[in-house]
Amino acid sequence: MADTEIMAESIIVAIDGPAAAGKGTLARRVAEALDLAYLDTGSLYRAVGRKLLEAGQSPDDDEAAVSASKTLSLADLARSDLRGEAVADAASRVSALPAVREALLAFQRHFAHNPPRGLRGTVLDGRDIGTVVCPEACAKLFVTASTHERARRRHEELRGRGEAPTFEAVLREMEARDARDAARAAAPLRSAGDAYVLDTSDMDVDSALRTAVAVVRRRCMPGDTDPDGPGQ
Repeated sequence: MADTEIMAESIIVAIDGPAAAGKGTLARRVAEALDLAYLDTGSLYRAVGRKLLEAGQSPDDDEAAVSASKTLSLADLARSDLRGEAVADAASRVSALPAVREALLAFQRHFAHNPPRGLRGTVLDGRDIGTVVCPEACAKLFVTASTHERARRRHEELRGRGEAPTFEAVLREMEARDARDAARAAAPLRSAGDAYVLDTSDMDVDSALRTAVAVVRRRCMPGDTDPDGPGQ
C-alpha cells in the first residue's frame, strides 16, 4: 500500500503539551479507550539522554547525541529508569538539537502511518507532534496546566519513587525546562493552530479522558461522536 493511502486511512491523534501536564497518562488512556496504538515520543529522547549519561557524554554534544539516536532499540524505550530528573533534563537538552530531532523523526512518522497489530490508528504524545511530526493528524490536543500545578504533580511523582527534592527545586527546574523548550530553534513547544487546548489544572484524570475522547471521536470518527462531549 502506498504511503498516501496509509496516510488517508490511518487515524492519527497528536497530543502535545509541557512536562507534567498529564498528556502521557491521557494519551495512553485515549489509545486504550479507542483501541489505537500508542507511542510516547518523549521516551525516544529520554532513551537518548540515558545512553549519553551512561557513556559519560554530554547531552549537548551533537555528534554523540546523534550517534545514540541512531542506535536506539525498542529495548531502550522499555527501560524502567527513564523517568528520573537527570534523564528528563538530558532529554530536554538533546531534544533541542536539530540533528537529533531529524534522526528520530522518521521513526515517529513511520509508527504514525503504520499502526502495529493491524490497529486502525495511533496516538502519539510529545512536544511537537501536531506541529512538526504529524501536522496532518486528524485530531490534535494541547494538554496544559499551570506551572505551579505541574510542579506539584512532578514533586509528588518523584516523592512516590523515593526521591526527595524540594518543591521549590522542582518548580525552578520546571520553569527552566519550559523556557528551554519554548525558545529552542528546533520545533519549539507551542500549540498547533487547530489544536483543542485542554487545561487540566482543575480536572481529574477521568474528566480529562472524557473530554479528549469526545474530541477525537468528533474529529476523526464522525460516525462515533459522543453527544455528551465538547462540541469543538
